Amino acid sequence: MTSTPREAEVRLGPIGALLCRLVFLAICLPGPVLLAGTVTMDPLRSRADFWGLLAGDVLMTIVGAGFGVWGLRLVTRSRRDAHRLSAASVAATAEILAVANHLGGEDPGLDLHLRISGPGFATFEADTIRADDPALVPGAVLAAVVDPADRLFRIT
Repeated sequence: MTSTPREAEVRLGPIGALLCRLVFLAICLPGPVLLAGTVTMDPLRSRADFWGLLAGDVLMTIVGAGFGVWGLRLVTRSRRDAHRLSAASVAATAEILAVANHLGGEDPGLDLHLRISGPGFATFEADTIRADDPALVPGAVLAAVVDPADRLFRIT
């Protein structure tokens, strides 16, 4: 089965993964806590205040839980990619075919179009973004590792 090539997520160590999971859990919790507080509080507030608090707490729960779950999945995917590459990867070479300026985001860099080849898998092309470096020119060869089963790769 061949799939679309995908660059592995940024590698997180065990401490980094734990800290990220705690932060994303902390993002998930305030909405449900405030929602429970609003629902169980004594009816000292007016009806309009109650419904306003309820609507705000529900919105905060949805946004916080969505962002928290997204972050937890990102951390899990990073750890899974690192594990798969350490278990089943083969050494490969990535030849730079084209270089373009990457202007998106806060850190401008270079868009690299690569041809990745090595033993145990068919040669494929992929794109990645790297920090600006004068050594990254068309024709340069970079070291890479690839999981041949699904073309998961990391430029080393």
